[in-house]
Amino acid sequence: MSQATVLLADDDAGIRLIASQTLIAEGYAVRSTTNPTALMRWVRNGDGDLLITDVYMGDECIFDIMPEIRAERPELPIIVISGQSTLMTAMSATEHGAFDYLPKPFDIDELAQMTKRALQSREGQKKLDRPVRVSDPRLTEAVIGRSAAMQEVFRTMSRVKNTALTILIEGESGTGKETIARAIHDLGNRETKPFVPVNMAAVERDRIEAELFGVVGSDGKVIPGKVAQSDGGTLFLDEVGDMPLDAQTQLLRFLQNGEFSPVGSNKVDVSTTRVIAATSRDLRSLIEEGSFRNDLFYRLNVVTIAIPPLRARKDDIPELAKRFLKRAEMDGLGQKTIDAKALKRLSLHDWPGNVRELQNVVMRMIALSSEPIISEDLVQTSLVSERRLPKENGASFEQKLRDLLREHVEPDLRAFSEGEGTIYHDVVSMVERPLIELALNVTGGNKVRAAQLLGMNRNTLRSKINTLEIASPE
Repeated sequence: MSQATVLLADDDAGIRLIASQTLIAEGYAVRSTTNPTALMRWVRNGDGDLLITDVYMGDECIFDIMPEIRAERPELPIIVISGQSTLMTAMSATEHGAFDYLPKPFDIDELAQMTKRALQSREGQKKLDRPVRVSDPRLTEAVIGRSAAMQEVFRTMSRVKNTALTILIEGESGTGKETIARAIHDLGNRETKPFVPVNMAAVERDRIEAELFGVVGSDGKVIPGKVAQSDGGTLFLDEVGDMPLDAQTQLLRFLQNGEFSPVGSNKVDVSTTRVIAATSRDLRSLIEEGSFRNDLFYRLNVVTIAIPPLRARKDDIPELAKRFLKRAEMDGLGQKTIDAKALKRLSLHDWPGNVRELQNVVMRMIALSSEPIISEDLVQTSLVSERRLPKENGASFEQKLRDLLREHVEPDLRAFSEGEGTIYHDVVSMVERPLIELALNVTGGNKVRAAQLLGMNRNTLRSKINTLEIASPE
């Protein structure tokens, strides 16, 4: 077998040297360049069996010339390496037909293994069926992060976005699991079809099957469920670990053959929706407890995306904070900036509530600050306020709440004997009204600000205000 030749294109002399030495030691011939013109000459001449290239060589972006490379040499595998470690880079590499994407800094042994795989799979790269969207703004808006911890997330997203594979997203509460799911949908070939999210923890347990698969109404007509509504698109099942076992059985059937039946109907329907599930709980522990089906877990866990907590990607905090400031400005809350010391102070915090907590703190500072620049002192004050629980006479807020529940709710719990009660939802509704009223009072009736302070979607807040018949403050 003849010696394989690797074309190496990178401005960084150090990268070229160590990569060349490693690949030569692995038995490959290497030709390196920093010149896009020389690279295209090699490509046209049929030189090389694999191209390893940085995104930028001088002012030239490899994505600008990759269509020409693909047209000249559709069989040539391409590995893209880059210090611009963003979702846009990973997605653009995939859109242009790259074999793989490797963010800098990388383990040189990983590059050697990737080179071996690329040469082994050299069966020709198919041309794209869809137009390339290098400048698609959603690539930068969907998910923010240049940290090393986010790179494997980006790479996996780029690989699965055009597949029908079931995906399980794992991560702590507030890490942005729905954002990741929506980005996979929006950036893939299902973008024109519905993205339908369902939070399993927010749906009454005896209503979950009807919510997902539909139900026969009193008039005999089927009320479509989320599976039917998302046909051809993506069904996002958030907190899938909270599903009752009966609903898990129906979901398993659907994942096995794409078939389902509305509640109260014998008719079998079919849907081509792609399922993305998410959980902040350990499903393996739930399996051991007997509250989650082992076979369903393996059906959901075809591809796993683990979202790192914010404390593991602190390099992303400044960019996230600036993005939240920009969103607030677009929502009409005024233009504000944040100084370098304030950004550094944000990065020192561990953020147990993850990205959602960071967003809440930034929005609170915007809403309550009259200054155009957010300072380190304001950040410090906001973080202290975030950690502090209300206290009165030495008793914590949580303890006072326990005492109230024992006094007003425990008698009802003990008196209830049959069927399923509504106590949980009754208590939640009793807390919601005064909480929303308080937020509206703090913001002078500004619903946008109130939603941001509460960490709630604006439409959800408006719906609750109408449902609970909450009057706006004078």
